[in-house]
Amino acid sequence: MTMLRAVLFIFAVGLAGAILWAMGADDRGLGPVIAEMLTEPWSIVTLIDLYLGFFIAALIIFLFEKNKVIAALWAAPIFLLGNVWTAVWLVWRLPEMARRLKG
Repeated sequence: MTMLRAVLFIFAVGLAGAILWAMGADDRGLGPVIAEMLTEPWSIVTLIDLYLGFFIAALIIFLFEKNKVIAALWAAPIFLLGNVWTAVWLVWRLPEMARRLKG
């Protein structure tokens, strides 16, 4: 379990690093890049897939967390921070998830 949590954390840090790299890779900024992506059909499909995954992760958080305020505080940022935030939540909650699934 500790190894899995460490791997998730490393992936989250790696993804955050890739995001920071992309932010500095050119001078366009995110807005123009998204506008350009929306002209390509496969980019649109990829964004739909991405946000469906975000919705599923948020749903899992809402189903798992007993306190719905805490669930909302974890789930809402997913739609801006993406899988980095989902991985952080998993690193934090994975032991409890494993206990509930076993018992």
